[in-house]
Amino acid sequence: MTLELVLRGARIAGAEADAPPMDIGIAGGRIAAIEPEIGAAGGADTLDLNGRLVSAGLVETHIHLDKSRIIDRCAPAAARARDHMERVSAVKPEFTVEDVHARAAETLEQSILNGVTHMRTHVEVDPNVGLRGFEALQQLAADYAWAVDLELCVFAQEGWTNAPETDRNVVAALERGAAVVGGAPAYDPDHAGQIRRIFELAIAYDRDIDIHLDVGPTADDMDIDLVCDLTDRHGYGGRVAIGHGTKYSLLPPARLRALGERLASAGVAVTVLPATDLFVTGRHQDHAVVRGVADANALIECGANCSLSTNNVLNPFTPFGDGSLLRIANLYANVVQRGNEDELTECFEMLTRRSARLLRHDDYGIEVGRPADLVVWNARSPAQAVATIALPLHGFKRGRRTFSRSLPRLNRP
Repeated sequence: MTLELVLRGARIAGAEADAPPMDIGIAGGRIAAIEPEIGAAGGADTLDLNGRLVSAGLVETHIHLDKSRIIDRCAPAAARARDHMERVSAVKPEFTVEDVHARAAETLEQSILNGVTHMRTHVEVDPNVGLRGFEALQQLAADYAWAVDLELCVFAQEGWTNAPETDRNVVAALERGAAVVGGAPAYDPDHAGQIRRIFELAIAYDRDIDIHLDVGPTADDMDIDLVCDLTDRHGYGGRVAIGHGTKYSLLPPARLRALGERLASAGVAVTVLPATDLFVTGRHQDHAVVRGVADANALIECGANCSLSTNNVLNPFTPFGDGSLLRIANLYANVVQRGNEDELTECFEMLTRRSARLLRHDDYGIEVGRPADLVVWNARSPAQAVATIALPLHGFKRGRRTFSRSLPRLNRP
């Protein structure tokens, strides 16, 4: 096969620390060769990386594109207010298909520029927004397929069992191709009823599950046991994820280990969302504030699968964000106090290999025959990339370059 592109002198994420740089040859959108030195490649383009890190594209497992970039239209927040959902809910009736598409596209482009090649976005179908957001994001997925694989998780944010129209909207979205079904039981008067309905629909439509779960400043009344039990009962291991899990940050070590082992045995993954969980949790306190960021590294040590993700960008739940998953990983590592080489490397894994596993992307990674979805980083190792919030310099989707970034230079006198 004739090579179309050769990346020379790449330090490959996941290789042994002392492994020498390798050349990566790309043809037909896939990795065709990984060798110490690929000879003259005919008419192939070449890019000299000078020993910089190359990873598979980042995987964003939990984001809300439909309600990103609305902070300017929401009511101002009172000091330490806890009305994030109400402030978002108030503006959702104003959403149009065109509005959601435009805002979501801006956020998606930032994510692409920060190295994301796969993404799962949640999309709300509560009665006050209907299917407008879903329609917009379906179009967005088609518009940006050249740069990112975008998967839609349809869910109800504001309650489900008490709103028949919500159920009809979820079913309609599944009929129209939503790949994942989720929910937010904490906002439903019947937590268990919503969770059971999610499983019922997932099984009926053969869809994966991703639920906002166990959000709160105490470890009381957790729903994870029911989720694990239903996962076991229906043979859904590896197809269920939960997001947030702020209550897990409050568990003592023995209970946290027991949770990690239960998650591992059931095959339920956890996505930790540091930016939102830090911003929202503990607002009932005026000192010794609960941080609310679960220690994913501890759960992984018990055999569970975990990812780190963005959640919200520029809205009342998270009034900041730049689409950088590396910034999220660095923030997480600071909060949970994980800083050695192995721990930071695991943080990078939670943006790549572990996230890909959560989304059940088997055809992923830097191996011959896999899609050439790659990112070049201004770093020498995954741990260094997380520690320094390294700049992504080049991105490729199926071998086609999607972005490039020049390094800043000092203008010395």
